[in-house]
Parts: sequence; structure tokens; C-alpha cells
Amino acid sequence: MTLVQSWLNSHQILLTLVVIGCALVMFVGEWLPIDLTALLVTVVLIVLGLVSPEEGIAGFGNSATITVMAMFILSYGITRTGIIQIVRDFLVRWGGKSAGQQIMVLGLVVGPITAFINNTAVVAVFLPIVEEWARQRKISVSKLMIPLSYATVLGGMITVIGTSTNILASGLAKKLTGQEFSLFQFTPLGLLTFGLGLLYLVCLAPRLLPDRKPAVVGKITEEYQLKDYVSEIIIPPRSSLIGQTLRQSEIQRKFDIDVLEIIHNETHFPQPLADKVLSLGDILIVRGSRDDLLKIKAERGIEILADIKFSEADIEETLKEGEEKIAEVLILSNSRLIGSTLKELRFRQRYNATVIAVRRGEEILRQRLGKVKLKFGDLLLVQGPKESFLGLQTTRELLVLEEKSWENLRLEKAWIALAIIVAVVVVAAVDWMPILVSSLMGVLLMVITGCLKPGEVYGAIRWDIIFLLAGLIPLGTAMDNSGTTRWLAEGLVSFGGHLSGYWILLLFYAATALLTEILSNNATVVLMLPIAFEVAKSLALNPLAFMFVVTFAASNSYMTPIGYQTNTMVYGPGGYKFFDFTRVGAPLTIMLALLTPLFTILLYGLKPA
Repeated sequence: MTLVQSWLNSHQILLTLVVIGCALVMFVGEWLPIDLTALLVTVVLIVLGLVSPEEGIAGFGNSATITVMAMFILSYGITRTGIIQIVRDFLVRWGGKSAGQQIMVLGLVVGPITAFINNTAVVAVFLPIVEEWARQRKISVSKLMIPLSYATVLGGMITVIGTSTNILASGLAKKLTGQEFSLFQFTPLGLLTFGLGLLYLVCLAPRLLPDRKPAVVGKITEEYQLKDYVSEIIIPPRSSLIGQTLRQSEIQRKFDIDVLEIIHNETHFPQPLADKVLSLGDILIVRGSRDDLLKIKAERGIEILADIKFSEADIEETLKEGEEKIAEVLILSNSRLIGSTLKELRFRQRYNATVIAVRRGEEILRQRLGKVKLKFGDLLLVQGPKESFLGLQTTRELLVLEEKSWENLRLEKAWIALAIIVAVVVVAAVDWMPILVSSLMGVLLMVITGCLKPGEVYGAIRWDIIFLLAGLIPLGTAMDNSGTTRWLAEGLVSFGGHLSGYWILLLFYAATALLTEILSNNATVVLMLPIAFEVAKSLALNPLAFMFVVTFAASNSYMTPIGYQTNTMVYGPGGYKFFDFTRVGAPLTIMLALLTPLFTILLYGLKPA
């Protein structure tokens, strides 16, 4: 054994803490995508000898990882066959006129669904439904988007398969106790927190939520403040653009503008426009600042008709003329567009549509769009031919915020898909076979019955989550191998061992809830659940109660738009500011922090059975 190896072996706890600290910094700083950060952590653990190579890759074959993978496929099977869209009629019929009743009905619809279906998939389906519903009721979308996200988070805690965090916690519990959570083991606690959370949203959220984004047709360009960024230019007799195609002119490449439409002899020509020959008298509708238009005027001899000021209504009418349309498109978390610019992606050529503005949270970007690196949750204002939006609706990387055409759904398979999900749940609930096995059988049945095509199976999986889980599981192993978990637990016992069981559970809930706001939910549960288990053992308390409290706190993330993926998904569409989530989410978090430990003690006991 070399001196280096000897030193590493004698300082394993210190090394593990350093790795955890560096991982925290990388997660918070977003230096790399979180799945790559998790894999980097695994590689470092192997290099330092804190886990063996076999332990380092064990996460890819872990039952929790495979179960989460299967649940992603089952969730897509449900959405692909249109089961969720069918319930929208109930939402419209019973939604009522008051904000409280609307939130109640919305919660009662989406909550039970997310007990069995991945909540990000549910939010993706309901975003356009809720937007259309809000327009029909002439109410602000801002009143409903945060409740949509929060209701899916609360509903995901009703069963073990509701979230990937629950499944991961169940896998960790099996490693620690020899037995994983049963499917409905914390359902009573989940129903209580769901009911209380929904009651809070119904009674207090309408007063706390802003009225920031009116759901009125014809106001979309006003929301993006495009009045000074969409103009008409005309090609006069002396312009050097005459006789050139748009591609040859290079005006879109050299200047920060996008040509949205060309009008020739009162005929409107939509995208694609690159090979359209420009002629005398052509009118070009462009997105760009006045400074860029003046530069083109000086260099290429065009005339600006934008001196005749457009109103927002004029702009929207122009952009929607003929076969053109304008809509908002959300960047989803599994999108390959993330981290790339529109220019690098050749977005206009790929999708035959043009991005004319980007909403990033409360910020609206209208200039130099080609150089903006796209992020998860970005809301793109896109203009183009109507048929281009049909293509955008079929991609799983983008979500067009309008209801999908039912023609693209396999409605004839809807009840088959529902029966498969019910069978998976029943088989696992009565302990005929583990949820891992029943979910994999469900995946095979989805393909065999035609609910999903074989090629769709791979696209349905959130590979970023799979690699995140596989990369984080070895961190828990390293904490156990090095004694870090026991060391931290002993420190917590010496610090708070004199407190009552309720206060210790409350402290664990608070610490976990705070950590999950800056880390991923899965990373938090990997760090905190083994420590909670060791503390419970040291104090001769019920380990199950401690593990449940940590699991619930890790998933219940409400205070920021970046703490949970569904929060990020509604951030732009709701027109929210960052602290809107804090204003609504902080009281909810405090209420659940106080009550969840109490309910856990009442339902499961503080002393081991």
C-alpha cells in the first residue's frame, strides 16, 4: 500500500465530506447539467477509492432506477393514448367562476392522476388545457399555473410511484432495512397533506397570487411588448436587395433581424423564405430593433414603414394573417435544445418557424435572440405557418401551449392503457410481485397492445433523471462505506438528542426542505434519508417515521421556481416573478413542516413496532 493510498484510507470521512461539498457547489452553480454532475461525482468516488468500480456503476442496475425508467414509459403510454385529455371536459364543466372553485376542481383532477403518473408529464398535458380554460373563463392564467404545479407535487406524494424521489427513497429503505416501501404505505399521510395543501390553495392562494397575465385572446404580443420590435420595410427602386434571394442578401445573418413574412403584390408569402427572390415594392415584415433597421437602410437602401406605428393588435393580426399563426412554445426538461443557441440549432430551418421573443421567468428577451443559450423553462414566442406547429406538437422536446389535436392521439387504445396501469398498481398493491416487475410487465403490454410503438419507448424515458439517479446512488454507498453517515448521525444526536421526537422530525423536515430548494430532490433524499435512519436507530425511535418525513420534505418544494421541475414549467406560462413562488409557497412549506411530523407520529408511531 502506497503512502497516498494509506492517507486516503485514513481520511475517508473527510474525503467524502469534501466530495459532497464540491457536489453541492456544482449543483447550485449549475456548472454542468445535474446528471453530468452526478456522473462526475461517481467517477471521483471511484478514483478516490470511496466506492469500488462495481459499486460505482451499481446505480444503473438499481431497482429504483429501473422502476423509474419503467414508470416514465407507462406515463407516456397514458398521455399518448389521450386518457388525460378526456378529463378536461370535467374541468371545463365543473370549474365554476370563482378562483377558489377553479383551483379546487383543478386540484381534484390533477392530484389523483399524479399519484400514479409522473407529475412533469401531467403538467405538460395540462398547461395548454389550463391556458385555454382560463381564456374561456376570462380569468388570469397567473391565478391557476402555480396551483397546477403545487397540486401535482402534493398528489405525487399519495403513492410510492408518484415521483422518482419516492421510488428512490423506497430503494434506499430496502438497502437500510431490508424492505422497500409498499405501494400505499404512506398513502394516509399523502392524502392528509394533499387535502390540507389543496385547502390552503383554495382559501389563500387566490389572495396571494398575482393577476399578472390576463388570458385574453389578442394580447400575446402586448405581453411580449413587441410594439417597437416588429416593423414593415419596403424595397424601393434603388435598393441593392432587388433580384437577390433572402439567403443571398444575408441581412438575417449580418443584422439582428428575422424576416417573418414577405408581401408581394398583396400576396403574403410565409416561411420558408430563404429562397424567395426579392422584388421592387416587396414589403417585408421583420423582427428587429430600430437601430438595426437604420443600419440596413443605410447599407442596402430599404425604406422603413415602421414610422407608421403599429399597435399590439395590428402586430398580432399581421403575424396571424393567412396561413400564419403565432403561439408560445415551452422548452421541456429533456430537450436537446437546452444549452444551444437558436443559431446553432438552425431553428428556423429545422422547424420552419421563427422565434420573435423569449420569456425567461420575468425577463423578456427580444434582441440578439440567435445568441441566447436556451434553458429549461424558456418560453419561446414563435411565428410561422400553421402546418409548422403540427410538427412542433409532435416533438417531445417542445410543448406548444395550445391543446393538441386529438387526431395525433391513439384514443382507441385509451382504455387498454388505463387497464394496464390499473393492473400494474393492483398487482404491486396485493404483493403478487414487486413494483419493479409489475411495471416492466406493464411496459411490455403497452407495446404489445399497440398503446406505444417500440421506437417510442426510448424517447419516453427521461434519461437525465436516469443518469442522475445512477450517479447519486454511489454517493449514498460512499457515505456508508466511509462511516460518514454514522459520523453525521452521531453529531446530530449529541446536538439534539435531548429534544422530543416531534422536534427532531421537524428539524429533519426543515433541513431537507431547505436543501431540496438548492439541490435536486433526488440528491437531497440520497444525502438525508440514511442520516435520518441512523439518528432514529441511535435514539431508539421509529426509522419509518424519519424516512417518511425526509421523503415528503424532499419532494415538497414550493418556495422557488427552480426547486422543482413543475415549478419551472409554469414559471414563464404564468407570467410570474421569482418571489411569487416564495409568497405563495413559503406559508405552504411552513404549514406542512409543522403538520407532517405530527401526522407521521399519529399515523405510524414514534417508537418502533
